[in-house]
Amino acid sequence: MLKEMLDNVRKTSPLIQNITNYVTANDCANITLAWGASPIMSDYEGEAEDMARICMGLNINMGTLNPRTAGAMLAAGKAYNARKKPVILDPVGVGASGYRRKLASEFMAQLRFTAVKGNVSEIRTLITGTAGSRGVDADLGEAVTEENLEQYVQMTKKFAADTGAVVVVTGAIDIAADASRAFAIRNGHSAMSRITGCGCMLSSILTACVAANPGKALEAAAASVAAMGLCGERACRRMEREHGGNASCRTWLIDEIYNLTGEDLEKGADYELY
Repeated sequence: MLKEMLDNVRKTSPLIQNITNYVTANDCANITLAWGASPIMSDYEGEAEDMARICMGLNINMGTLNPRTAGAMLAAGKAYNARKKPVILDPVGVGASGYRRKLASEFMAQLRFTAVKGNVSEIRTLITGTAGSRGVDADLGEAVTEENLEQYVQMTKKFAADTGAVVVVTGAIDIAADASRAFAIRNGHSAMSRITGCGCMLSSILTACVAANPGKALEAAAASVAAMGLCGERACRRMEREHGGNASCRTWLIDEIYNLTGEDLEKGADYELY
């Protein structure tokens, strides 16, 4: 199942628009290419209609938000919605400021998202409308564990039912869910938290995978999350072997995505269904 998701990306090489943050734009473009898709990093509102015409999916990342990019995000989202093409939201740091919470609320009200991906604090902020994060990182008091996994699975399913989107909650245990099904994914490595942009890169490959697998957004999301975790494990083990650091690990992560096959993903994905 997961193999098919990745294979379809490689077969179709979908063109994906990323309105992402300037901290990770280069990494997002490179990992999209490594995944087998093609990135366009346009964030100009005046190009929204043209981008929606030629691209297969839109990734909206709120990491370095400002009024200009916010307007571009909203215009692009509406253009893709009108063409019934997938739109993914990564509400980076949504709990960090009132401005971010206000815009996220407007996005959720005015746009139809195929998938929403965030850490547990970001997703909880979208649900409650209240602050709850350390900048772009999850709050230390919130984490998905074996003890509370069932609780978070139910929370994620309910939010998916309320929004009509597939919802991805990232953490030590990742959750990808729609209203009725959930994947609990245990791939990944703790050192990935030392690489700026892992979540941003994930939302980029997730958008491409959803675009390449119409009608299978949940499976595409699970494949993307498992792939990122599996390749992160491999990159971090190499970092340990070669006494590297987080900058080298970032490069090796992208290399691992490039070399990942569908068979590798199917074999290495560690998940269970709820």
